[in-house]
Amino acid sequence: MSEPHLLVEREGHVVTVTFNRPEARNAWSLESMARMWDAWQMIDEDPEVRVAILTGAGGTFSSGADLKLMHSDQSDNPWHARFREDPELHWKAMLRHYQLKKPLIAAVEGFALGGGTEILQCTDIRVAGRSAVFGLTEAKYGLFPLGGSTVRLRRQIPHTMAMDMLLTARRVSAEEALSFGLIGRVVDDGEALSTAKEIAAMIAANGPIAVQAIKASTMASDMLSEAEGLAQELVIGQPVFKSEDAREGPKAFAERRTPNFKAR
Repeated sequence: MSEPHLLVEREGHVVTVTFNRPEARNAWSLESMARMWDAWQMIDEDPEVRVAILTGAGGTFSSGADLKLMHSDQSDNPWHARFREDPELHWKAMLRHYQLKKPLIAAVEGFALGGGTEILQCTDIRVAGRSAVFGLTEAKYGLFPLGGSTVRLRRQIPHTMAMDMLLTARRVSAEEALSFGLIGRVVDDGEALSTAKEIAAMIAANGPIAVQAIKASTMASDMLSEAEGLAQELVIGQPVFKSEDAREGPKAFAERRTPNFKAR
């Protein structure tokens, strides 16, 4: 029996989602995308999950959609029925039409090309091995980056660098990606996942209600004026202070102990 094309593993409050088709540079199959959507729903719905990590098996992050499968008849594929039932499934799996409520950390080794760089833009914290390579290669093949990059990328990095990546379809090194802010940390090759787990542990130790509200407020203020954003911040942030966790944190500080957050 072959291994699933996507692995979902849980360790305490942290879930690690791993693209698992290393023989195909972790290109996404129908199975991969269906399992991705299932994983995002599980992560958001399970109150015990506080943070997630997205990575790839075999020293490669992902080359995005499998171009070979895209242009072949998939009607006999047992996963095809999921896409007939939900025509938006692939967009939600790619996080184009779905925003994860909980923090998502990317741990990148090797190639993150096409959809691999597109889904990267939906993550909150990005760690990459020194030899990692990024690229929005769609134009090279006469295709369009429908994962959201023509909208999101220029909001996350300087306009000129976004257009450079999109229009030339060239590959970008980890150091260059770090220099213009596509990723946040470069580590030694093979260390991206362990570093991501260290970051995840720090986040998971914080108050989960506060963490999710901080992410929600940050995302909600996108493209708002400062005044509108500050008003929205009050709407999202003030209820945090009414939670049990907001009482537990200061109490634990006063008692010089680790807080026991319960996400309520």
